[in-house]
Amino acid sequence: MNHLDQEVATKEKTSATKKRHIGITDTVLRDAHQSLMATRMTIEDMIPILPTLDQIGFDSLECWGGATFDACIRFLNEDPWERLRTIKRLAPNTPLQMLLRGQNLLGYRHYADDVVEKFVQESADNGIDIFRVFDALNDPRNLQTALKAVKKAGKEAQMAICYTISDVHTLDYYEDLAVTLKDMGADSICIKDMAGILTPHVCRQLVSRLKEATQLPVIVHTHCTSGIALLTYQAAIEAGADRVDTALSPFSEGTSQPSTESLVLALQEEGYDIPLDLAKLEEAANYFRKIKDKYLANGLLDPKMLTPDPRALIYQVPGGMLSNMYSQLKQAKATDKYEEVLQEVPKVRADLGFPPLVTPLSQMVGTQAAMNVLTGQRYKMVSNEVKAYLVGEYGKSPVPIDPGFRQEIVGDAEVIHCRPADLIEAEFDHLKADLGDLAKSDEDVLIYALFPQVGKTYLEGKYQAAPPEEVAPTQGPIKVYAYTRKG
Repeated sequence: MNHLDQEVATKEKTSATKKRHIGITDTVLRDAHQSLMATRMTIEDMIPILPTLDQIGFDSLECWGGATFDACIRFLNEDPWERLRTIKRLAPNTPLQMLLRGQNLLGYRHYADDVVEKFVQESADNGIDIFRVFDALNDPRNLQTALKAVKKAGKEAQMAICYTISDVHTLDYYEDLAVTLKDMGADSICIKDMAGILTPHVCRQLVSRLKEATQLPVIVHTHCTSGIALLTYQAAIEAGADRVDTALSPFSEGTSQPSTESLVLALQEEGYDIPLDLAKLEEAANYFRKIKDKYLANGLLDPKMLTPDPRALIYQVPGGMLSNMYSQLKQAKATDKYEEVLQEVPKVRADLGFPPLVTPLSQMVGTQAAMNVLTGQRYKMVSNEVKAYLVGEYGKSPVPIDPGFRQEIVGDAEVIHCRPADLIEAEFDHLKADLGDLAKSDEDVLIYALFPQVGKTYLEGKYQAAPPEEVAPTQGPIKVYAYTRKG
């Protein structure tokens, strides 16, 4: 036996001993199209392939949460609750997963605890099995109500750590946070690398430390934005990660996740236990190739989002933020300012105390960066959401904000130091009364609670047999609903 044969035989023997199961969560129904084309895939384009997706053998299908709820009522004239029920009916055997922003739910402000509890219960009742819950500032106080509600509903509480880079975001910081989440009752821990900036070297260390410190399943979520995602996944799996997020190939790569088929084939060859139906995978991929062509043709899928950009390692801009920011600039006929806005993003982030760039902070930072560039003067215009953030309404910033900068933006406004939701009165009944006869169910009330203006317009159209007018996208999150503080 020559040297090459010996090497191949050794690799085959080593591979044969690797039988650890690696779970696959496919994101084609949620994050893939959110990252590539601002969450515009319709339920009609999903329905024909849902039974096939259900037969593949995924550990979970991420299909709801994130921006899907907003996009359904704002752009697609769909009932987001009915979308979830439809997916559950046609894919009953695969755990369905959603992304939840803790006390922000799926909107852009903190909601009262009773609204959070009601939303989680309704989501569980309509088909969600796994709740991936995160807070944009990694503030555990903003996770506690959602976590308790998920546990009460008897579902998996997968608590997410938003990965970012700064002087304070060290391995020790993330390990301490993971232990805190475990102590709070987390069933699993997700490393959420929304910007695709988790390098293989750091990932290997981070996964190892979280596994050892928590003894919980560790899931890794990343994006191909910077071009290193597959290397990161390889490092994660070698370090002991239990599950990774991928997207079926037509909606993979670029600002989305790595290709499901490619990763599965490579890992199976290595001997990992990934019992997916490859024929069904190919059937699903072929279906979504036609769907992709449709969205390329109508302009919703911009080819610019399909190419990795290593500058993401500098700007730390997540895929969903990139596609939305480019879409907004296109609406403003200012795509020539795209590069300038990208360069402004890290400057704004530093001013705001280095928050992780994830919803809603990514939209807030991106919108502010765009305002700074388009007006030609930094902070000449400041969104209400950024002002609310500066006074602590979203939680504690990772790095203390310069008092002079805060004073410049919000003056002498009182800064909140407690859990923000402690200052919000119970509001579900108030919102229900405000909506009146237009609310036919608690689900309708929650639509209105999350998006008052857009939600009410949607409900009026739904029940008055006239389609609601599409609300034009803005340069940032919708206006914050005026809630009542305690005291």
